[in-house]
Amino acid sequence: MTDPEPASPSSGYSSPKRGILVFLKRSPESSLADLAKELGISKVAALGHVEKLEADGLVVRSYESGHVGRPRARFRLSPGATALFPQGYTEMSLCALEFIERRLGRPAVAELLAQRAVELADRHRARLADGSLPDRVGELVQIRTESGYMAELGSRRTGSVELLEHNCPILAIAERFPEACETERRMFESLLRARVDVAHRVVAGDPVCRFLVRERKGPR
Repeated sequence: MTDPEPASPSSGYSSPKRGILVFLKRSPESSLADLAKELGISKVAALGHVEKLEADGLVVRSYESGHVGRPRARFRLSPGATALFPQGYTEMSLCALEFIERRLGRPAVAELLAQRAVELADRHRARLADGSLPDRVGELVQIRTESGYMAELGSRRTGSVELLEHNCPILAIAERFPEACETERRMFESLLRARVDVAHRVVAGDPVCRFLVRERKGPR
C-alpha cells in the first residue's frame, strides 16, 4: 500500500481516504478495483470512501466506454484537491517574486530562481557524488520526495532513466514564472552530471512531470 504520509493530505480524513487521495495523485483515472487492491479492502468498502471524497468535491469520476455491459467508472482528483498536497509556501514566494518583478524587472526574477537552484544543488551535491546513473537518479528521487514532489523512478533503459514527479509544490509559481521549470531542469543536469529532457509537465496540464535522464557522452 502506498504510504500517504509524504503527500500530507488533510489529517481530517481516515487512513483509507488519505490513501485514496495519494494513490489518485500518483495514478489518475484508476478504477474501483485498482483502489480496492491498493488499499487491501473490498470494492464495496473502497466505494464508500470514494463517495465521501466525491461528496467533499475532492474526487471526480468518469466512465470508460467501449466495453460490453455497464461502462467502467474511473476516478481522479478534482482541481480542488490540489491544496491538500504540499505547496511549499507558494503564496508567500509568489508575492515576493512578483514584488521583485515590479521593482527590478523579469530578469531579476530569473536570476533569483537560478541562484536558489545553485544553493539547493550545493546543499545536496554530496548525496549524488557517487554511483551509477540509476543510483544517482534514485537518490534525487529521495531528495525530491522529501520536498513534497512525490517522485519515483520510472522505466530504465541502457544509458537512460526516467524520473517522475506526481506533485508540484511550486505549481502556482511555475504558472506565473515558467522560468522556474527550466531552472529545475538545469539543476537536475548539474546534480546528476547527465542530460535531462522534459517530456511532460504538470504546469502544462499533464498528470505528472516526466524527466528522461541520459548519460552524457564523453567526460562528465
